Amino acid sequence: MTLALVVVAVVALFAIVSYNGLVRLKVRTEEAWSDIDVQLKRRYDLIPNLVNTVKGYASHEQSVFEKVTAARAQAMSATGIVQKGEAENTLTGALKSIFAIAEAYPDLKANQNFLELQQELSDTENKVQAARRFYNSNVMELNAKITMFPSNIIASLFGFAKREFFEAEEGEKAPVKVEF
Repeated sequence: MTLALVVVAVVALFAIVSYNGLVRLKVRTEEAWSDIDVQLKRRYDLIPNLVNTVKGYASHEQSVFEKVTAARAQAMSATGIVQKGEAENTLTGALKSIFAIAEAYPDLKANQNFLELQQELSDTENKVQAARRFYNSNVMELNAKITMFPSNIIASLFGFAKREFFEAEEGEKAPVKVEF
């Protein structure tokens, strides 16, 4: 009888420790996603100012401005990690076209407002990349714990699900180049 109680106590202790570990990883993953959201919001707020600054010098490039605006709207309305990642990759590509336009306008490249926006966007891109790495590392740890025996038993009992990684497309893995 005492042996049975010891076995039950060990199993209960294992279940509690495993469950708490899974909860901790889930919360850290949610926090990491929140960090990404904060940085993306900052990026979305910078884009209209950047577009308006460039518009003042290159108003005839309307299709590029529309493309950037549409990509921003798509990224802001994206739900789910995979859809958000795809929308962000599209937005990054659209932003590259804005900086390509700026190459043709020396006055724009010397504009103080443009230079400040350029620096802020570069800083934000770096922060997005850091937040993405933090999130993906937490997702990797959570997914491993959900998959590995014996914690996978507790994970399935309590409905813990694997998370998607927030990945960049192969061509988008480098930050947007904003230096001239």
